[in-house]
Amino acid sequence: MTLAQTISGVVKDQDDNLLFGATVYNNTNNKSTISNEEGAFIIASKIGENKLIISYVGYTPIVINIDGNTTNIGIIKLENDSLEEVVISGTLSQVSKLKSAVQIELYSADFFKATPKASFFEAIEGINGIRPQLNCNVCNTGDIHINGQEGANTMVLIDGLPLVSGLSTVYGLSGIPQSLIKQVEVIKGPASTLYGSEAIGGVINLITKLPENVHRFNIDTYTTSWGELNVDLGAKYQLKTIQGLIGVNYFNYSNPIDTNEDGFTDLTLQHRISIFNKIKMKRNSIAFRYFYEDRWGGEMSWNSDYRGGNQVYGESIYTSRIEMFGKYDVSKHLFLQYSLNNHDQNSVYGTTSYNALQTIGFVQGVYSKALKNHNLLVGATYRYTSYDDNTPATEVKEVTSLPGLFIQDEWKLGNSQTLLSGIRYDKNSVYGDIWTPRLNYKWASKNESSVVRLGFGTGYRVVNVFTEDHAALTGARDVVFTEDILPEKSWNVNINWNQKLYSKFGTIFDLDLSVFKTEFSNRILPDYETNPNQIIYSNLDGKSVTQGITLNINSLSANGLKVNLGATFIDSKIIQNNETEYPFLTEKFSGNYRISYTIYNPKITFDLSGTVIGPMKLPLLGALDTRDPESPVINIMNLQTTYSFKEFELYAGIKNIFNFKPASNSIARAFDPFDTGVEFGNNGQVIATPNNPNALSFDPSYVYYSNQGSNGFLGLRYHIK
Repeated sequence: MTLAQTISGVVKDQDDNLLFGATVYNNTNNKSTISNEEGAFIIASKIGENKLIISYVGYTPIVINIDGNTTNIGIIKLENDSLEEVVISGTLSQVSKLKSAVQIELYSADFFKATPKASFFEAIEGINGIRPQLNCNVCNTGDIHINGQEGANTMVLIDGLPLVSGLSTVYGLSGIPQSLIKQVEVIKGPASTLYGSEAIGGVINLITKLPENVHRFNIDTYTTSWGELNVDLGAKYQLKTIQGLIGVNYFNYSNPIDTNEDGFTDLTLQHRISIFNKIKMKRNSIAFRYFYEDRWGGEMSWNSDYRGGNQVYGESIYTSRIEMFGKYDVSKHLFLQYSLNNHDQNSVYGTTSYNALQTIGFVQGVYSKALKNHNLLVGATYRYTSYDDNTPATEVKEVTSLPGLFIQDEWKLGNSQTLLSGIRYDKNSVYGDIWTPRLNYKWASKNESSVVRLGFGTGYRVVNVFTEDHAALTGARDVVFTEDILPEKSWNVNINWNQKLYSKFGTIFDLDLSVFKTEFSNRILPDYETNPNQIIYSNLDGKSVTQGITLNINSLSANGLKVNLGATFIDSKIIQNNETEYPFLTEKFSGNYRISYTIYNPKITFDLSGTVIGPMKLPLLGALDTRDPESPVINIMNLQTTYSFKEFELYAGIKNIFNFKPASNSIARAFDPFDTGVEFGNNGQVIATPNNPNALSFDPSYVYYSNQGSNGFLGLRYHIK
């Protein structure tokens, strides 16, 4: 009689805490199990060498080769993976994601490798509830929507500093090298107590890597079947006591394509370079970034000789941007953060020129102190904004001074409960006093496998239409302001439940469910319908409500299978004069998925990822406009295969497998971009004529997704440790 062979052991972390639910997978015989409450496990083995893969959510997996005569391997210690566990966006201090009273979604750099993207703006599409929205069919600039809210309500931070805001909200998102991103933290809902204006709908914080945590050299480059070329270079260096990290991103697409045969480029041509240098000293960390981009879209025959003229239509944007930001640790309890950025834009949209220069300076001092069960945080901020452009709305250069104070208390109510409260005061040099409070409550079960969070907060935002809404500049619509624009204000409430489940078959499940509601006052919304040839901006006389449910399901199996599923249901409406209407370009449903499977000999990873976006209301040019009033369901599926060997990764695949593209008539009167065949009445409205029976004018603002279609890619990653 032959006795079954087994291998036993105990799984702990580096602090000798027992890990219940760790996955143990025997790659030799395809058997798996999980550790029990004592961290112990027993797994079947085969005669000869056995390969065990031991993993646990939030920790770095390890592989152990075990001789066939070994039956007990003793204690295995897993190292905490800081990319998965530590967050800073909720409290301005490092804290375990699990212990944070603020609901924060955390995504490591590996999450964005399922499909290569040329910019962070494109890559963010993989996160549930977040959608990059193109604002123009011609030049393809856009912004980022969180849970159906306008992109200008999203604050994008780099290392916690407001570098992507104002003018760069629309034009600066494509210049962030992904190779330098350590992790991305997302807060859905107002975060104005800590971050002030523009954090009214949520915060996306890009945390860059530290020099000591990167390889000596790495390169990630790929090309596509459309002729795109993207190169990311990174290297670290040492100068005595100074550690440095330098990164370069280069992107080029110079192959005009018109598959929908409307006479216009399907994809904006782009040529950009971004250079990043981060230096770390004993107390000070400082970074610099230079970004330059030349992008254009338009009629296929356009070239720079036609720039700004009325012979061939084109939209051309030259962007030059310089950033400096850093952090200085004064003491254990006090640190300073600072940033300065200068954004220079020279652009034309047909014959309309838009030249703008914006400078933003920011400094913040934060003091923290632990007192028994309280963690106090006190901060003082000052933000200086200088903005000038050549539009009639800016007769003189605008200078805004924004000093602020905030205080926050994190109160531990025993082992399982935390109450976080805070309030911020800002004094805007134009709009005066603004108060923004917040309140967050967290309850956790004994082993923290179940967590409930409640949140309430308010937010505000000062609006500049021309820096935030590309539709105000492109096409033939006139921009009309009916009143002085006041700051938007909002309040938000959300409930979050997080549950971890452990399967006896060696799979860990992470369930995350949130219910949210945001109500706005003084909402600024563009009116496309009162006069189809105008965009009318005014403060909403009523209220705007965005509410919904978002669900994330993540699983990790010992056999190498990872599944990430997400769905968001949104009810967004505008209520005024006892009437309810629905905003443009706001989906009622969106979903994301990623299924990843790895085999280890040889190491090959298969990634299937995708996005589904429900119908959205689209801006038409009048009752005679024949274009669809709603977008179709958008279904984007991507497939990638990655082969890893030594220091190399070779990857290939296809994006947008189903070849989804918007309707070919998305640009109204693409054949007449200067409206030479359009007749206008005394009220500025287009008159229907035999040559223009649908009363249309040139309009590229009817846009809901990229025209690119299916796209194959081939790439290579290489690093020197």
